[in-house]
Amino acid sequence: MNPRQQNLLKIITSQYIKTAQPVSSKFITEAGNFDLSSATIRNEMAELEDQGYISHPHTSAGRVPTELGYQFFVDNFLQDLKLAKKQQELIDKTFKSLKNFEPRTLKELAKSLAELSDNAVFIAFADNDFYYTGLSNLFEQPEFTQHQVVYHLSRVIDHLDKVVNKIFNKIDSEVEVVIGSKNPFGQDCSSVLAKYQVKNSQGILGILGPTRMDYQTNFSLVKYSQQIINSLDR
Repeated sequence: MNPRQQNLLKIITSQYIKTAQPVSSKFITEAGNFDLSSATIRNEMAELEDQGYISHPHTSAGRVPTELGYQFFVDNFLQDLKLAKKQQELIDKTFKSLKNFEPRTLKELAKSLAELSDNAVFIAFADNDFYYTGLSNLFEQPEFTQHQVVYHLSRVIDHLDKVVNKIFNKIDSEVEVVIGSKNPFGQDCSSVLAKYQVKNSQGILGILGPTRMDYQTNFSLVKYSQQIINSLDR
C-alpha cells in the first residue's frame, strides 16, 4: 500500500467511525484532504477495495473499512495520546474519595468509562468475578439493528464468565486492541483490553464495542484507567 492509499484509508476509517456512513470519493474531494480529482481518488479506493481494506456496500456509492482495514488503522495510526482533560477529571473523580481499594470503586469506574466511550465496559476482578455495564450503549449502535448480530452478542454476554476465564491469563499489562474475528467476545465486535494489578490481585479492564468503535479514544481511556488502578497498589 502506497502512502497515498494509507492516508486515504485513514480518512475513510476515521470518517466512518465518526458518522457510521459510507465515505464517498466526492466527500473526500470536497473535504480538501487530497489535491486530486474524484476520478483519481476513486481509482485509489478501487485499489484499496481489491486489496481487501475497504468494501462497497450495495446501497451506497461510498466505502467502509473491512476488518483488515480496521486492523491496519490500529496497527499504523493508533497513537499513545494523552487523554482529554475532561475525561481524565471524570475518571479521577471516581477515585477521589478512595482510601482503600474496593471492588465497588471499579464498578463506578466502569460506569464512567461506559459513559465516556458510549460502549460496554467490563471489569474482571478475578476468575468468575466480574462486573459489566453499558450494554444499552452497544445495542443503540446502528450495527446492532440486525437481529443475528444482537443474538450472537447476547449469547456471548450470557457466557461472559467463560470468556473472561479463557482470556484471563492471556492478557498482559500492555493495552491490547482485538478486532472482529480475533475478538473473544464475538466477531461482530472489537475490544480494548488491559490487565491491572492492585497489591497481589490482578484483573482485566475492557471496553467492548462495534468494529466501528473509536479506537483512539478507547485505547486512551483504558490506558489511563489502568494506570490509575495500578497506582492504588498500597
